Amino acid sequence: MTNVTMTINGRSVSGTVEGRTLLSTFIRETAGATGTHVGCDTAQCGACTVHVNGASVKSCNMFAMEADGADVTTIEGMANADGSLGTIQQAFQDHHGLQCGFCTPGMVMTAAALLKENPTPTEGQVREYLSGNLCRCTGYHNIVKAIMAASGQDVSSIAAE
Repeated sequence: MTNVTMTINGRSVSGTVEGRTLLSTFIRETAGATGTHVGCDTAQCGACTVHVNGASVKSCNMFAMEADGADVTTIEGMANADGSLGTIQQAFQDHHGLQCGFCTPGMVMTAAALLKENPTPTEGQVREYLSGNLCRCTGYHNIVKAIMAASGQDVSSIAAE
């Protein structure tokens, strides 16, 4: 057992973990940030995507011990200070970028990483960047549209599907 401490969404969180404890488990069970979803436990679906020290990470593929001392941001940390939806979250709502919502936290976190790297991506660039995230409901079209809208681009000519 090892003691770990990390900052999750601006709050210091400490706990004792086994060497095999995944970051996703620590986030959900110790920090109580249950917006981070676990879909596959094999880093294939992207539902567990969080940011660790600013880098996009699939938290089911990282041990909690590896994040000791790190700054972690989850979907809960993407909201505005007053609790209202952040820009990307609002764009997902406005452009119907979700259906069941299970993949949405990971999609939003991946979108934030993309927009940090490329503030005005093309549709093709968005689709390529999302290749590590699976959605079984939407067909991705409105997710792409939402991300492009969050970047400030005019999406009025993109037809809804």
